[in-house]
Parts: sequence; structure tokens; C-alpha cells
Amino acid sequence: MRAGMYARVSSKRQAQDQTIEQQLVCGRTAIQERGWDLSETHIYRDDGFSGARLSRPGLDRLRDDVALAEMEVVVITAPDRLARKYVHQVLLLEEFARSGVRVEFVERPMSDDPNDQLLLQIRGAVAEYERTLITERLRRGKLAKLRAGQLLPWTRGHYGYQVDPDQPRDPAGVHRDDTQAVVVEDIFAAYLEEGATLYSVGKRLEQRGTLTPRGRPYWSGCSVRAILRDPTYTGFAYGNRYRCVPAKERMSPLLPVGSGQSHVLKARDEWVPIPVPTIVTQEVYQLVQDKLAQNQQRAARNTRQEYLLQGHVSCGACRLTAGSRTTPGGYSYYVCRGRVDPLRISEGHQCTTRYVPTQRLDDLVWADLCAVVTDPQQIADALERAQSGAWLPQDLQARQANLRHAIAGVERQQERLLTAYLADILVLPEFERKRRELEQKLASLRTQLQQLDALAQQRIELGKVAASIETFCAQMRMGLKNATFSQKQLLVELLIDQVVVTDEEVEIRYVVPLSSNGAHQPFCHLRLDYRGGVSQRVPHLRRCRS
Repeated sequence: MRAGMYARVSSKRQAQDQTIEQQLVCGRTAIQERGWDLSETHIYRDDGFSGARLSRPGLDRLRDDVALAEMEVVVITAPDRLARKYVHQVLLLEEFARSGVRVEFVERPMSDDPNDQLLLQIRGAVAEYERTLITERLRRGKLAKLRAGQLLPWTRGHYGYQVDPDQPRDPAGVHRDDTQAVVVEDIFAAYLEEGATLYSVGKRLEQRGTLTPRGRPYWSGCSVRAILRDPTYTGFAYGNRYRCVPAKERMSPLLPVGSGQSHVLKARDEWVPIPVPTIVTQEVYQLVQDKLAQNQQRAARNTRQEYLLQGHVSCGACRLTAGSRTTPGGYSYYVCRGRVDPLRISEGHQCTTRYVPTQRLDDLVWADLCAVVTDPQQIADALERAQSGAWLPQDLQARQANLRHAIAGVERQQERLLTAYLADILVLPEFERKRRELEQKLASLRTQLQQLDALAQQRIELGKVAASIETFCAQMRMGLKNATFSQKQLLVELLIDQVVVTDEEVEIRYVVPLSSNGAHQPFCHLRLDYRGGVSQRVPHLRRCRS
């Protein structure tokens, strides 16, 4: 019997202490005792990954191989190594069972007996409770130490200060870094000069050869602003300042967003102050905050331009967003961020795409949008393509393909089994036993594929959209000719997700919102699958114009 093995530890310290190796030794021993076959390619491990999440590279590979029928049993030391949450344990066990793969827990063997299943549920619930309890204790313990002034809120050093290398989070070991503190003082003073901007302060630092807090030779406006906004330099390092929230914006629609988590400030009365050496006075700090607020208001008022596609243009060459800018001569362009990004320039990866005149691109996209919304047949054709499954999420298409590949593999095993029996290599009882196993596995895979096909069909709920195409286009046709710029922008926000410019080719990615939310929320807020979550499906219409 072909076996696989999975092991996991949740912290880097555990990985360094070789506790994952202990799990592997235990699993190998159990597999040898049972006489199963174990290939090195079927050993899956996650070093330093929390069991509270399903997004783990080793677990992902295991699930993919199980779907391909690469093994018949998976060996794990205990249920909490598979997942910390009971609901995740059940999800994975049912997924493996549908693929005809059973799970063996070495330290806590389980069976189909109702008592064992109840025990598994209790253990899963206890493991989830233990993790929640540990997390809450750590949070409250950290907060108590912050309030007692015994712990710094920094996980590593802070620009302008030095800490005790043996006790980096001890507030008593913090003192000024004279070299960096002078830079901080200079940044505050320079910004308060008449006519100074974040950009001019950064350029002055670059000319002097001053390195950023991360050791880079260039200073962006964000780097300067981060120092000017930091209240630590007034003499207090604040803990408990931020809370995690789901991210709502994308750095680039053509690139992954990452964890999908963002941080927002808590109410000021929740902050916990820890005294540290003062670098700038409270008066200077407040003057800087006032100027930052004034400049932000002026920037929003004075630099406002009419860019129809602002926030919707991406570079097809380097996959980054393209911002808008107007030259002193009054010429407006969409410019790839990769052309001006100091990091890319310093690494020799500067984008070389040309500037795109805003008026030409705006006119082209608007004309194409008008052609789309006034012609019901174009939308109907696109929805018909969606009905065929061309717009299904990539992960769903991949799972369907994997299941079909696994079914074909089992059917080939059935043919080889029959050939072996006819050649008198197998006796009848052994042939019947293996045939039943393969039939059960094949039935499970086909059931899973049917469920996945049904899910795919549910994802494509386009009937209600197709039924109202004619009415929608008739309404839009009436107001397009006399639309104001603000109305045009609203229509672009509603129906266009992204305009990808690659040399002379322009790809316009349209969207058709499937609920009333589409009329009020930007597309990037609806498409949660950009962050790896479960999304309401919003199909694309893709067109290209040269």
C-alpha cells in the first residue's frame, strides 16, 4: 500500500529544536511496521506554519497529490498536527475520504467507531480551544507588560535609537543613537523650512549620502513621511496602537496582494505609552503635523486633474500600476510606476515602456465602452463564453483537471489489474479485492467531480444578467452622448476593472456586477479572490484594441 506522511510545527523555534524530525521518525516507524511503501516524494512537511490556517505549502502539495490518487493512506502523528481547528480537521478528512485515501494517526489511532469519531471531535475542539487560549494569554500578557512599562512595542530596533542587544525589548536599555538622531532632527527641521516638501527633503538626504532606516541610498516621500508621523520621537513609544482589518485595496491588480491583512490605528486612549529618550520637542512635532495636514489638503485641491482611467491602468510589461501625471507644459500621461521606482532603478530593473498620453487612451477606452454597452449582442456573446466555463476561477479549473487526471489514472489501473488477472499473475480473491478498492476509489472521484461541476455551475449565475441585457443597454444608450465627466467616471468604475497597456496593444477588462453591490463598490472590493479568499463571482469581458 502506498503511503504518504505529513508533519508540522508551528514555530521556528520548534523547527530548530528538530521536533518535526521526531514526528517523521515516528511516522516512518509506523509505516515500516505496517509494511507500507513510502516514497521520499510523498513526505510533506511544514516548518514554522500555524495549524490554525489551511494555507500551508506542504499541506497544499499533500492535498494535490491526494486528489491525483498518488497514495492510499496518509500517516500523521496526531490530529492537531493536521489542523488546530476541528472544522479544518473535518474538512480535510472528508476531502481525503472522497479521494479514497484514509488517514492514520500514529499516537491516537482512530476508526469509524462512533466513540472514536466523538473522541476525534472532542480532541479537535480541545486543540482549537488551547490555541485560542494561548493566543489570548499571550495578548493579555504582552498588554500587561506594556502597561507596566516592562516591554517595548518594537519587535526590532527603531530608527534613532539603540537597544540592549541581550534584551532588545527592555525599555531600560534604550538610548539615543547619536548619528541617526541627528538625521531625524534634520528631517523635522528641513520640512519646516519655507517651501519644503517631502520630495525635497528626501532629495537633500540622498545628496548627502544618508541611508534610509532600511539601509537604502534613496528616500521616497513615504520614508520621510513615516519619520515625520512617528510620535516616538517626542519621548514615548506607543504600544497597542494598531488592529488588523481585512485589506480593501490592491497594490496592483496584476500581482498577488499577500495575506490580505491591513492595519488601522486604534483610538488614542487605547495606546500604551512607554517612555524613551526625546529627539524632537512636542511643539516641533505638532508644527510638522499641521503642515502635513495643510499640504495634503492643498495637494488634493491644486493637483486635481481629469484622468478618466485614474487607478485603472496597469503596465503589461512589468505588471505594476500606471499612475497619472501632468508635465509643466500641460501634457498629461499615464506612467508605469516601474519607470520611477527607486528600488527598481537601483536594482537595474527599471521599466522602459513609453508614456501613454491620457487623452488618447481615455478616448479609446470610452469609445470601446460605449460600443460594448450599446450592443447587447457583445455582452450576450461574452456571457455565453462564461456559461461554457471559460471564466471559472483558475483554482477551480485546476481542481477539475486534477480530478479528471486522477479518474483516468484509476481507469488505467483497472485495465492493468484485469490484464494481470487474465495472465494468471493474480488469483481471483486478490483480483476481486483490488477491483473493489479501485471501484470504490473511482466512484469517490467521480462523485467529487460531479460536486465540483455543480459548484462551477453555481458560480456561473448568469441567467438573471442575460435576461436584463437589453433593458440595461437601452437605458445606457440614452445617456452616453451627453454624459458629464463625473458620470463617465462612475460608469468606468462600475464596468471596467483594468486597462492593461503593453506597447501598442490595449487590453480592456470589463466586469458585469452580479448584485446591487456592484453599483456602489469598486471592483477590487468585490473580488476577494485576489487575496485568496472566497469571492462573489464577477465575470470578465476582455477585449483588445491596438
